[in-house]
Amino acid sequence: MIDTGDTAWVLISAAMVFVMTPGLAFFYGGMVRSKNVLTTIMQSFFIVAMISVEWIILGYAMTFGTDVNGFIGQLDKIGLAGVGLQVLDGGTIPELAFVAFQCMFAVITPALITGAFAERMRFAAFAVFILLWAVFIYNPMAHWVWGGGFLAKLGALDFAGGLVIHILSGVSGLTICILLGKRQGYGDVAMIPHNLPMTVLGAALLWFGWFGFNAGSALGANALAANAFVTTQAAAAAATVSWVLAEWYHSGKPTLLGAASGCVAGLVAITPAAGFVAPMPAVIIGLVGGIVCFMAVAVLKEKLGYDDSLDAFGVHGIGGTWGAIATGLWATTEVNPAGTDGLFYGSSDLLVAQVISIVVAYVLAIVGSYILFKIVSSFMKVRVDETEEIAGLDIVEHGERGYASAMSIGSPLLGDLENSSELLANTVLQANTGALKD
Repeated sequence: MIDTGDTAWVLISAAMVFVMTPGLAFFYGGMVRSKNVLTTIMQSFFIVAMISVEWIILGYAMTFGTDVNGFIGQLDKIGLAGVGLQVLDGGTIPELAFVAFQCMFAVITPALITGAFAERMRFAAFAVFILLWAVFIYNPMAHWVWGGGFLAKLGALDFAGGLVIHILSGVSGLTICILLGKRQGYGDVAMIPHNLPMTVLGAALLWFGWFGFNAGSALGANALAANAFVTTQAAAAAATVSWVLAEWYHSGKPTLLGAASGCVAGLVAITPAAGFVAPMPAVIIGLVGGIVCFMAVAVLKEKLGYDDSLDAFGVHGIGGTWGAIATGLWATTEVNPAGTDGLFYGSSDLLVAQVISIVVAYVLAIVGSYILFKIVSSFMKVRVDETEEIAGLDIVEHGERGYASAMSIGSPLLGDLENSSELLANTVLQANTGALKD
């Protein structure tokens, strides 16, 4: 029978997860330059609409339809056919509540990718790529882990999306940003966040929504939800502290951007483990997660030279990987009898399953994103031109500006002070390069 308390909690959690995508829009929007703030916010906002339609028509059927050989859901639920007010199998909520909750997961996952290629992709190409990515990468992976697919049968655990959401989006983002190439002037022109208060507001909304993200995955107002709530807070707080301390040691100053990034890193790391580990292991997961994600952002990216604009891979790819491994270490049936004991509780089987699942997620994200990118680029232009990039995507792609000021009146090429300095820096760079060649 339907339990009204459980149903209310899942619906509230779905609304909280919905808030995360607009929160992500602010989080990312504050970190880009002012000439690209609307484009960045628009990408997340448009994904809410586009992927919600895709989820109702096709996504839910592919993910949670009747399993076909462990690979994909049979399309018996296409257009939500046969999905109504009946109780979800083995649960206490109507299936439509589950549809709504999972829809919000399907929405935020591709939105995370946009941080990797921010400030340089055409909107039309973005929309086509994201739609294809949702259908051919997210839906199959979600089925493999949550819909009764082969990774679920292998024994992999992912309470709320470390494998399905964070590794998949972070690694896909890295793949696309490498294929697109670096932003004009990257490494030579300062590309600092234009509005840190907006970024912190976004981080706070993400932190709030993440309680629905993780605790809502218990699919009921029960003890497991309470455990996931506490472990979520513990890991986020611990990672905020460890990121700030690592940054302070590395660069000599603790920054607000570092604190905001650290909390998200901790939330990412605990996501796959939230309903399988106790609070103290969650603190450790957060502490380690903050440090490894900081190192990925501050050291690994600089050493390898890729332009992951807003560190989607450094936070979500690396954080999700650590979280999936940590689940294999600290998961215990004392917290969740439906789970499996991890390495520190006497069994190595789960850790092996987690590592295999991580490899599968990386391969799918890299190969799948590469193929889809090449398909899209074969019939449409993916990246904006150099002059358009310097002018800013807000004006070029959407005909709007985020901020009205005296500096923004006049040539759309120069636009504002940051465009002028960027154009000058690029001109000097090109002149110096030409002089060296001569």
